Formats: sequence, C-alpha cells, structure tokens
Amino acid sequence: MTRRVRHALLVLAALVALGGAYTLLVPAPQTASAQSGQAQIDQGRALYEQACISCHGSNLQGAPDRGPSLVGVGDAAVYFQVSTGRMPLARSEDRGYRRVPAPEFDPDTDQGRANLAALGAYIQSVGGGPQVPAETGPQLIGSDVGHGGDLFRLNCAYCHNFTGRGGILGAGRYPPRLEAATPEQMYTAMLSGPMAMPVFSDKQLTPEEKKDIIAYVLAVRGQNNAPGGYDLGELGPSTEGVIAFLVGLGALVLVAAWIGARS
Repeated sequence: MTRRVRHALLVLAALVALGGAYTLLVPAPQTASAQSGQAQIDQGRALYEQACISCHGSNLQGAPDRGPSLVGVGDAAVYFQVSTGRMPLARSEDRGYRRVPAPEFDPDTDQGRANLAALGAYIQSVGGGPQVPAETGPQLIGSDVGHGGDLFRLNCAYCHNFTGRGGILGAGRYPPRLEAATPEQMYTAMLSGPMAMPVFSDKQLTPEEKKDIIAYVLAVRGQNNAPGGYDLGELGPSTEGVIAFLVGLGALVLVAAWIGARS
C-alpha cells in the first residue's frame, strides 16, 4: 500500500470519526411539534405565575399554610382541580369547595380548554405525574355498566353513596355529588385522588375499569331512588341510621312511659 493511499484512508477515517462525534454531541434542531410544545409550556408558566404562584411557590414547591407542592401531581390533578373550580381559589375560605371554574379555565370554552392544557403541560414538565387521558367525552364512557356498578359499589360507594349522591365524612369533609361531573373530571379524579379520595392507579383500576365506572355513574343519574318514600337527602346509611336511632329510641321511650303510667 502506497503512502498516498494510507494518507487518504487516514483522512477518510478522521472525517468519519468527526462526523460521528458531531452527530452525538450537537443537539438535533427543534421540530415544529417541539417548538409548539415549548410554546404551550411557556403559556402555562405565564398562567401559573398569574393564578397559582402566590400559594404554590415560584418553583411549585408549595408554601406553608398556603398551598401544597405541585411537583409530581401531574396534569391530571391540574385538570380536575381547575376545571371544577376548586382552584384557583377565589377566597381562602373556599379551599377545595368552590364549584364554578374561573372564566379563563372554563372547560366548556375553547380558550378555557386551551388554558387548562397549557397549565397542565407546565406542571407536567416540572415534575411529571399522572396525565390526562388522550380520549375525551364519549371515548371515556365504558360499555359494561353492570361491571362499572360492581366496581363503584366496591371502591366508591362508601363515600359517594351507591348512586353518586355524595355523603358526609369526618373533620368537616364531604365527598361531592357526581351529578354534574364530566367523564374527564371523573377520570382525572380517579388518577389524582383529590382531598380524602384515594388514588386509583392503572394497576388498581385499569383504564377500561375506570371507563366502566364512569358509564355506571352516568347511567344512574336522574333515577328515582326513593319511590313512595322520603329520600332523607340521599346520603345513605348516615342519615338513615340517625333517623332509625332517633325514631326507634323515641318509640321505646314512649312505650316505656305508657307502660309505667298504666302500672
């Protein structure tokens, strides 16, 4: 092999090595999709600084006695809390119970949905966490209502009543009625576990099972659950037990007084 050929091969090998190093070290140019995603995150950061930063901190770390950390909650928690109006707070005493979404986050408007997606994208980009499902509306409604009813009674009825009418818990807390919840809100609530509600990951309830539960809740809306009687607020065994105790005890007292009077 002549010296000229060896030099040519060495130059070629050097060029190949240089090209490989360039490919590995130089970042790939942003695509239109990546640029669009970054723009959405930037929009979400602006919304966060406008509506959330005073309680949740500049880095989502939370603030003592004001708001918890949002690192790792995911955009599922953002969608549920903000689309239902629980957040952002209008007043400190409304914590967790406001039911009208802020106009800029109204899920029934195009701008509201865009803002919800942007805020969720920013929160998701910081710490990850459960994500809003790609499906929407009817796509989140399962096909097996009976199976959904079994799952609801097993996992949800203790707090939400057998037909989603809500109930009462201790420490001033109460599980809300589900009569106005959308499929998206129910699904993201199962993913994020707001307040006293447990988190139902996809290992505990598969996506199909979550959709069947949603189908059941929608199927029992508007049903008459007290034909020929008084529904006692439809709060289940709590109020029924109190009424049974008071009426039963009162009846026993009256009977005892009657017996004592006759004797």
